[in-house]
Amino acid sequence: MKKFSFIGYLSLGCLLLSALFYGIDYLIFRDAHTLFLYLWSSLAFLPLEIFIVVLVIERIIDQSERKAKLQKLNMVLGAFFNDVGNQLLRGLLDNFNNKAEISKHLNLATSWGNKEFREAAEYANKLKIEIEYRNMNLAELKVFFARKREFLMTLLGNPSLLEHDHFTDLLWAVTHLDKELESRSSVENLPEPDLKHLAGYIERLYGSLVTEWLDYIEHLHANYPFLYSLVLRTHPFQEHPSAVIK
Repeated sequence: MKKFSFIGYLSLGCLLLSALFYGIDYLIFRDAHTLFLYLWSSLAFLPLEIFIVVLVIERIIDQSERKAKLQKLNMVLGAFFNDVGNQLLRGLLDNFNNKAEISKHLNLATSWGNKEFREAAEYANKLKIEIEYRNMNLAELKVFFARKREFLMTLLGNPSLLEHDHFTDLLWAVTHLDKELESRSSVENLPEPDLKHLAGYIERLYGSLVTEWLDYIEHLHANYPFLYSLVLRTHPFQEHPSAVIK
């Protein structure tokens, strides 16, 4: 209410001030015709002025700000995949019975363009993971998350993530799985129902991880060809990833 009251008083004050100036103009020059001519000319230009300021200038500024935010967000995404995401993509893949099928659909190539990225994204959105939960190396995963916990908490506090709900959801999925593992004094010899429960967490996490990874890689493909070149050589969905150019 206070905000609207202030705006109301400000509007009324501006109107009264404008009326006062027009009144002074009339008292001095006694030329109502010219006064109303300028008044109507100003009113006639007002819609055009609103169009220029609100619809054109503000949109340009908004697009510029959105581009800057997207740039910051992709830097955060890059930090996440370099430090955590790529290792999860590679390490968890070995636990899947359909590893070969997943790798086939996500094996990046220099020939990939918009069509291939779109097809890969469609596959990722419908990804069905066949996880071998009895052979999961949960102890190694628990240690990995413990090392990365502080880094993940720092990412969650980054204001750039407010513009990207899906990536925030991915980070929460990672931290939830971390919490599940941390809550168990030991992850060795867990009963089968508990293993299935943890496998469900991993399946959801991996699906979200692949989707965000594809979005980030497509951004590199469009804007940073040298970084994309490195990804082509090192991504986990190929037989022998290596940064060395052969």
